[in-house]
Amino acid sequence: MKRGVSVTVVILVIIAIVALIVFGSYNSLVSADEDVNNKWSQIDNQLQRRADLIPNLVETVKGYAAHEKSVFAEVTKAREKLIGASGVAQKAEASEELSGALSRLLAIAENYPDLKADANFRQLQDELAGTENRIAVARMDYNNAVQAYNSKIRKFPTVIIANMFGFEKKPYFKAEEGTRQAPEVNFKEDDN
Repeated sequence: MKRGVSVTVVILVIIAIVALIVFGSYNSLVSADEDVNNKWSQIDNQLQRRADLIPNLVETVKGYAAHEKSVFAEVTKAREKLIGASGVAQKAEASEELSGALSRLLAIAENYPDLKADANFRQLQDELAGTENRIAVARMDYNNAVQAYNSKIRKFPTVIIANMFGFEKKPYFKAEEGTRQAPEVNFKEDDN
């Protein structure tokens, strides 16, 4: 009789230990997943902030450089693409496209000394630069959280729990191929 009780106690202790490991691993994965989601929200907030600044910047530049219509159209199209994007990959691609268009828009200012001296333009340019820095920091934080999460779901014994409960790898926010190069801007006037 004592032997049966001892075996039952040992089995219950083993079940309790396994349950603690499962619950601990699951809760750890939930926390890591939420951290990734939080970091993604920070990127999304900063991308929205940048998108909100762009119409004011475009209107300010238009006042000085009305004949640069193709650049304005490109910026507007890229902004709309960013606002309509969903998911990490689409947002990353749209963000890089918008960054290129904004670079070309800001390069226009070099040809217009009055525009560079405009206080509103300078303020918008400073806000945009600050937002770009915030985006870079948010992307780094997000990618660090993704790295920690992806590592966690691949390590033993957590990989078993991750597979049981459907935790999947998260994508990194990375620049698309070809977007790492600065765009070439040419303001030579036509001889027409």
